Amino acid sequence: MVQISEFIEKIVNLLNTGGPLLGFLIIVLESFIPPLPLGLYVALNCKAFGLIYGIILSWTATIVGCILSYLLFYYLSEKIEKKLKGKKKKQIEEASKTFHMISFPGLVLLIALPFTPAFLINILAGLTKISRRKFIASLLIGKIFTITFWGYVGKSFIESIADPKAILYLSISLIIAYIISKIVSKKMNIE
Repeated sequence: MVQISEFIEKIVNLLNTGGPLLGFLIIVLESFIPPLPLGLYVALNCKAFGLIYGIILSWTATIVGCILSYLLFYYLSEKIEKKLKGKKKKQIEEASKTFHMISFPGLVLLIALPFTPAFLINILAGLTKISRRKFIASLLIGKIFTITFWGYVGKSFIESIADPKAILYLSISLIIAYIISKIVSKKMNIE
């Protein structure tokens, strides 16, 4: 256990030395590279830069990363579709149809879930050409709950499931995200 805490301290020192830009870039990369754990990087940013600044830094970075990833697949969607053949093409088309039909509050809730893979949402949103307005508004609302969850909890999936406070926080966060998304959906006429 001592080795893990020493390793974490070394990473926090590296972040402190590299400054917020390094913490920002790591979170942006997470939006493109599936195996990178967002929760770990948010927790490290919060430990290195303080809870509030770490959450703001991580939230801003994940928004930027998700938008860049979305735009990449948005503009490459036609080229990707031309290269797909057979069963894979049909699977992508079915997933795209299902994903494109998701409501604004549904997309916000999907993004707000801490264990939803951001890269998959970004890819599907780009390939299905969901409107930028809908996608960005969903990100702005949903990601603040995800990032805040990881900033406060900073635990693995198993530990979070076993912690009643984490489950309660997640449930309340999802309800708030849903209510906000309904209000924004009506005011901005997003669907």
